[in-house]
Amino acid sequence: MSAEQAVAFLQALAVANPAPETELLYDNPFTLLVAVVLSAQTTDAAVNKCTPALFAAAPTPAAMAALGAEGIGPYIRRIGLWQGKARNVAALAALLVERHGGQVPNDRAALEALPGVGRKTANVVLNVAFGESTMAVDTHIFRLGNRTGLAPGKTPREVEDGLVRRCPPALLRDAHHWLILHGRYVCKARAPECWRCVAAAHCNYRDKVFAPGNGLAPPGASR
Repeated sequence: MSAEQAVAFLQALAVANPAPETELLYDNPFTLLVAVVLSAQTTDAAVNKCTPALFAAAPTPAAMAALGAEGIGPYIRRIGLWQGKARNVAALAALLVERHGGQVPNDRAALEALPGVGRKTANVVLNVAFGESTMAVDTHIFRLGNRTGLAPGKTPREVEDGLVRRCPPALLRDAHHWLILHGRYVCKARAPECWRCVAAAHCNYRDKVFAPGNGLAPPGASR
């Protein structure tokens, strides 16, 4: 995409969804952090089925650490990789108490030092909990960045850096939400629903689908 296309693409998403939010359920930075850790390789919907009961039982880092991996496990058995996630959540809760006085740090390095927290998770927490203009690249955004030509890259970090460079600063904080929701519900992995994409006119995907089923772009149509 040209720089002008990129801005137009993002602005189209902004007009369609002026106040985007994460779909994960949370009450505070700690419960957000736990929810994001649990969401790795799992849908937000699946996580949201588990976390209300977990957060009721352990609403603070101290309570979560006291619950321990064995106590956390029964609450999250429905989600993928739950055993490892239970260990990570128990360990990160203990470290929050030990190192940060029970508070989630507003610092990338400190966040990434916690078990189960990588760059993507840190970006989500910094963006949603602390209002920073970060770009968390998950599978949806990685696919969308490459498919549309918005920010092609071979790795999530390359796509992240490309999106940060191309996104106007005023749009950057919300751009993460626009892109993930667009990739989740419209620009889907197997069958992109281009016929209802508000940004299709600015997209460089060559095999646009303009009708349900296998209706490819008609001859002579803009690609």
